Parts: sequence; structure tokens; C-alpha cells
Amino acid sequence: MKYRDFGTWIRQQFPYRVQKISIDAGFTCPNRDGSISSGGCTFCNNQTFSPAFCNKRKSITQQLKDGKAFFAHKYPDMKYLAYFQSFTNTYANIEQLKRMYEEALAVDDVVGIVIGTRPDCISTPLLDYLEILNRHTFVIVEYGIESANNRTLQRINRGHTFECSREAIQKTHERGLLTGGHIILGLPGEDAQESLRQAPLISALPLDILKIHQLQVIKGTALAHEYAKQPFHLYTVDEYIDLIIRYVSLLRDDLILERFVSQSPADLLIAPKWGLKNYEFTNLLNQRMKNIPD
Repeated sequence: MKYRDFGTWIRQQFPYRVQKISIDAGFTCPNRDGSISSGGCTFCNNQTFSPAFCNKRKSITQQLKDGKAFFAHKYPDMKYLAYFQSFTNTYANIEQLKRMYEEALAVDDVVGIVIGTRPDCISTPLLDYLEILNRHTFVIVEYGIESANNRTLQRINRGHTFECSREAIQKTHERGLLTGGHIILGLPGEDAQESLRQAPLISALPLDILKIHQLQVIKGTALAHEYAKQPFHLYTVDEYIDLIIRYVSLLRDDLILERFVSQSPADLLIAPKWGLKNYEFTNLLNQRMKNIPD
């Protein structure tokens, strides 16, 4: 059993190695600032995926320079993608967004941008701009979908529907922009069968790239309080590998799969504690997949 992996694909896009550098540009989200809700998604704690050099108190330029210094010892000839990762990175007026993106692209050795956002925070003027920008540099727009089940989205305080995700992804794809999506398996109320029901719905979206993560319960989140009050099932490693194999079998062959797991800092993670790094999990998964015929 095989799949298109992001590492192989991204190496085919450039004549040199590229590495994402995460940026915290000081954004918030409409389900945090009271526009549609407050408190944010029940699972969210941005500390879980923000490296030390990703610090909103620093300028975008400085964060990128610090990120370059962090990675440069591995590959001196590395180039970089500025990854606007923390919170909703299209949640500002168009002129402010242009200044931020173009500041990042002006940094030496930055050859493209990846913009993480929500499907309810994209606009026609922004898509117009990104379509033009995409003619000159490498651009990925990455949407948090999280689930195709509207009841789940409401339960986790996501603040948008699956139909909203479908519409935003379609509009982005129509502009010729590389379009990514992010989903979480194991959200409260969703068992393996529900995830497998959703797989064809996700696969039918005009996505180029998909990230899949296991649900993690993180300290300081609403989900942590929910879990403490009434624990719900979280996948073991073997259960999750079984689910991923079945899930991937329901996805179209041309979909690029960027990752299957997220690894939160040990001091923030409540459960599940697998004790595996991302690459270790992927190695286990690939070993299992080798024994499955295409």
C-alpha cells in the first residue's frame, strides 16, 4: 500500500532543499475575539506547535532570521518557506496582510509562503491578491477543516460548518492555488466508523495536500476540562495505525499526505502519551503498509 508523501513531493518542486519556518504574526481567531465566539476551539493551545523562534513579540523578519539560524547548521544551502502558522493568518484587512506576507518574502532565502487559516476567513480580494502572488512565488493556503461532521464542529466550538470548508477550498482551488487541509481523527463523539464515513467527503474536496492528526488532550484547554470530567476514548498507537491505514485506503491516490500525527510537548500533553516522535510513528505505519497490497 502506497501514498503520495509530502517530503517526496516538495523535493520535486524545488532544485534545492526547503524547510518551513513557523511564524507567529500576532493574529487571533474570530472564535477567540468574540466575533463569532470566545475561548477558541476546545482542543487548541498554540504552544503545542510553536517552536522557540516563533514569537509574536519579534518581527516577522526576525522570526525568520532566527528560524534560519536554527536550521542552517544542518544544510547550509537550505531555502525556506515562511509558514504563517499560529491562529488565523488571514484574519486582518487586505493591506495589512499584504505587508506581512511581503515582509516575509523579502527575507533572504525565503522562496515561498504557507498560510494557515480558517475557511470562514478568506475573501475575494485576498484570493485575487494570492492568485497574482502565486505567479511569482510558491504559495500554499492551508485550511483547518478538522471534521466533516457539523455536530462535532459545533461541539468543539469551531465556529464554521463543513459546507463553509468545502466552499472556501473550492474557491481557492479555482484560483490555481495549492490548497491544503487539516483534519483531526478521534474528536469527541467520533469513533473510527465516523472517521471512515468522512474520508470520502474529505477526499472529494479539491485539496492538493492533507494533514491528519490524532486528537491530543492538552493542558489549559476546554477539552482538558471535558476529559477530566468525563474521559472519552483516545486511540492507542495500534488502533490509530489501523485507522490510518483504512482511512488512507478511502482517499484518492493523487492526494499528497503531509503528516499523520502531531507531537505536543511532554509538559503540555495530558493524553495519549505514546512516547513516539512523528518520524517514529510514520516508520511504524510505513512498515505496516508494506505488507498491504496496492
